[in-house]
Amino acid sequence: MAFKIESSLLDACALAILSRGDTYGYEITQSMKQAIVVSESTLYPVLRRLQKGNYCQTYDEPYQGRNRRYYSITEEGKAKLEEYKLQWIDYKTAIETFLGDGGDPAGQSGPGGSEAGNGTAGGSNTGNTDAGDDPAGQSNAGNTHTANQNNVGGEEHE
Repeated sequence: MAFKIESSLLDACALAILSRGDTYGYEITQSMKQAIVVSESTLYPVLRRLQKGNYCQTYDEPYQGRNRRYYSITEEGKAKLEEYKLQWIDYKTAIETFLGDGGDPAGQSGPGGSEAGNGTAGGSNTGNTDAGDDPAGQSNAGNTHTANQNNVGGEEHE
């Protein structure tokens, strides 16, 4: 895949998998691999971050003479997943302005008006804030920056 997957998207995917039921790390990795390129070495820090944020919890179960660590989503994790789903809709809508069918590639009617080509994914960031500046961490359609992502794929586009 040509696009860099940021940590918040990995968090959202892991929470979505956990929302289907308790499972262990290898199975989470295999589920993610059906849609994106991810390794176990990438996933375990994601799971630790989610656990630290109280979005998931762990417990051990015996399996073939050893313990297997299972992950389950918490109530806070379910709420965070719903927040991620709303943010995903906003993000997807903004990107489809350029990449979707019937979109306006010149940015004339997309989020932020007609200032396409300024190096941001959504055309213009007029009226939008970085997610890092928003105390609620909310996303708006056309929002072009997040705390960890300033452009698509990590490259400057002009």
